[in-house]
Amino acid sequence: MDFSSLIDIDKYMLLSMNGSDSLFWDGCMSLYTTTIIWMPLLLVLIYVLIKNNSIQDFFFLLAMLVIVFLTTDFISSGICKPLFGRLRPAHDPEIMYIVDVVNNMRSHDFSFTSSHAANSFGLATFVMLLMKNRALSFSLILWAAMNAYTRIYLGVHYPADILAGTLIGVVTGFLLYRLYVYIKKRKQRNIHRDWISSQYTKSGYQVSDIYFLLMTLYATFALIPVISFITFEY
Repeated sequence: MDFSSLIDIDKYMLLSMNGSDSLFWDGCMSLYTTTIIWMPLLLVLIYVLIKNNSIQDFFFLLAMLVIVFLTTDFISSGICKPLFGRLRPAHDPEIMYIVDVVNNMRSHDFSFTSSHAANSFGLATFVMLLMKNRALSFSLILWAAMNAYTRIYLGVHYPADILAGTLIGVVTGFLLYRLYVYIKKRKQRNIHRDWISSQYTKSGYQVSDIYFLLMTLYATFALIPVISFITFEY
């Protein structure tokens, strides 16, 4: 199978997964991909980090999360997009008139790779490895995957853009977490303590705080369709 055939398959998959005839789902997907809807989750995450770490460790972790975001964004937007120069679906002459572009989201930068997928999976991977809780890990994967899928639904990215962005995010999140552990070991020999209480995760985060984080995540999941319903029904 040659490269042009893979491109054709990618476009076919996009058209199969892109958009719908529902204003309700258009609203859900548009809202899901915005930053402001996830601000409560970010604030709760900051609270959990502050509560379960010293102030010095908190600022170190906050800096690492910022570095994860900036690194994934730079690799995706600063390197890959100008290097590959792939047109967005809405600007591709072959499909620009048949792709469903929701809310006229016609970005003028390049398509490959998806910065949303890279950023989401980078942060999710780092936090998963940091807090070491199975329920949280599953939920963060779901959150990142949904965030990535919205880009296909909205018509701004191809599936291949999402897969490549996901790979960038997972690898970057993993490597920067390993860097975090290495620096912590250099500064603090007992970073890996044995937490035997069921009240804590393996990395020492209170399970009750993890549940608070999960409640905020799923409450936001539930809030998105409610806001979309109210917006498009009244």
